[in-house]
Amino acid sequence: MIADSETDRQEALRRYAVLDTPREREFDQLAGLAAEICRTPFAAISVIDADRQWFKATVGLSEAEVPRAMSLCAETIQQQDVLVVNDALNDPRFRESFFVTGEPHIRFYAGAPLTTPAGHRLGTICVMDVEPRALTPQQATALLSLGQQVMSQLELRRLAVEGRTAEQELKSLLDVNIAVGRHLDRDELFGAIASSLRKILETDRFGIEMPIAGNRLQGHILASGGTNARPTQPTVLPVDGTVCHWVIESRRWLVVPSRDELRERFPVTFDQMQRYGMESLCTLPLTTEDRCLGALFFMAARQGAYQALRRGTFDQIASTVAVALEHCLAHEELRRLRDRLQAENLYLQEEIQTQHNFSEIVGNSPALLTALGRVERVAATDTTVLILGETGSGKELFARAVHSRSRRADRPLVKVNCGAIAPGLIESELFGHVKGAFTGAIDKRVGRFEVAHGGTILLDEIGEMPLDAQVKLLRVLQEQEFEVVGSSRTVRVDVRVIASTNRNLEHAVRAGTFRADLLYRLNVFPIEVPPLRARTSDIPLLVALFIGALTRKLGKPLQGFTTSAMARLIAYDWPGNVRELSNVVERAAILARGPVLDLEEWPLAAPEAGVESSGFSPQAKALETGGAETPSERRIIEVALAESRGRVSGPSGAAARLRIPASTLEHRIRALHIDKSQFKFG
Repeated sequence: MIADSETDRQEALRRYAVLDTPREREFDQLAGLAAEICRTPFAAISVIDADRQWFKATVGLSEAEVPRAMSLCAETIQQQDVLVVNDALNDPRFRESFFVTGEPHIRFYAGAPLTTPAGHRLGTICVMDVEPRALTPQQATALLSLGQQVMSQLELRRLAVEGRTAEQELKSLLDVNIAVGRHLDRDELFGAIASSLRKILETDRFGIEMPIAGNRLQGHILASGGTNARPTQPTVLPVDGTVCHWVIESRRWLVVPSRDELRERFPVTFDQMQRYGMESLCTLPLTTEDRCLGALFFMAARQGAYQALRRGTFDQIASTVAVALEHCLAHEELRRLRDRLQAENLYLQEEIQTQHNFSEIVGNSPALLTALGRVERVAATDTTVLILGETGSGKELFARAVHSRSRRADRPLVKVNCGAIAPGLIESELFGHVKGAFTGAIDKRVGRFEVAHGGTILLDEIGEMPLDAQVKLLRVLQEQEFEVVGSSRTVRVDVRVIASTNRNLEHAVRAGTFRADLLYRLNVFPIEVPPLRARTSDIPLLVALFIGALTRKLGKPLQGFTTSAMARLIAYDWPGNVRELSNVVERAAILARGPVLDLEEWPLAAPEAGVESSGFSPQAKALETGGAETPSERRIIEVALAESRGRVSGPSGAAARLRIPASTLEHRIRALHIDKSQFKFG
């Protein structure tokens, strides 16, 4: 029985991997130097195995090994210093030794142990003579020094071997990573794993088993013999009596040199190995951070095939396979959810079309359906429509919906952005001009009302129209006629007017910036477009619509937002409404590295405290109380301008801080004669 310390020594000897290796010049030279220094005809460098003394280098000896029980050196490894035997025939410990009783009939022996840095004595460097003699202190010191040099050579040799082994294992691990990293299909992944592992591990049968419903294991088997890997063969086994189930539950390796060891404890696995003629088994858990996905196993027809397996490398391989399998399973789940979501979206879109039949307007929230119901009622008439809503809420889409359901649908819908045209040119834009009507009028121009004859004109941002142009517009609404700029010719038109604005026109009337009679003419049938925060249930549908368009536009396979990102989109206040949502989705799509979108690059703020459901801040309410200056109005505007350093528009401008349109704030600044420049440096 080998003692525990001897077991450790034997394990250390295995790590140096020197047993049964060819002769090497460095060790021959050291053995020769020992014989020369000690002036002996015989010298040897040897290691002591469990039952033998094996010679790495010899001088004067021809034997490759001798039994350990008859070895002179077996006694040397029991001590730290040089062992000197002046006459072996007079020492009862050695008189029956191999080289004493037989050729060359050794009488003198001196040996120094080969000690590892960890203190394990693996063997000796020794000198011998056929005559009794003594060893001088200088020779003893030299022998110890030579023993240290032998150990240094063994250490260098071990490091070189381990370096080559590590390099090969690293290459194998890289091959596995490359092989499995490019596959998300389960069968392709398992086939790639089998092909790569077959090159670095003896295996006649390979597989991955994963737990499934019903207390069972689903195995994907690939027979690894031969040059061509066959497709994976799914099998189903009960969990009881299987090695893989035990490995999954315990998350521990199991290496078995013979299947007979499994007969009682794991009968199902034993039967499988017996059926296919397998003897050796190695099973590893496929573990990620928080769970065990399954078990990776190898079988070989040879007994003891995996006894000397280096666990470190295969732990890494098992980890790599586990990560690849996790990605594969996540991809399968994502694909399943995507297919289900596509089917649900298709059904939902069909339901929405059934409810309101508005192809350009997406949503089915109560607020939206109410507004669309008003569109349906007024569309068939020629009644003037005033569409009210915040910036970006989709007022133009509502105008198009009214037009497309009217008897004028086959005629054009002409859009005019009243806020984007210079005040001096808006009459020319609306009603046209003749050549020479004003400086720069080098040719005749047909106005938008004339272009829209027989159809519909959309006057967007009607609240920004100058008072002079409002007079002419009033005449068109009343009499359906106007005069071209620079001409006395009257032009009659048949045009339906739809106006839209994000301003409170009643307040504008009280402020003197909008004509009351024009408001009465426009406000025949108002439609209020709900802001996005009033229809949050429509956000997932809008996001799906935008992602579909961006997939085609960007050429990227976009699938949707993460659950947490979608929750943030739904919770956000959306002061910019649908337009802002569209921009956020497009930005996320551009920044996305994969098909699933997130919002890490664009910090959506939470709704601000004190903001009412209407979307206007309490300060903005103060600005909308009427045309007359309130005691706090000037102060509110000045504080906002100071905080934004005189900037009105933009994300950090005063209008954004007050949560009102920039045009409204500009109007109030002019009305109150506030100098914005004084706040630019504060």
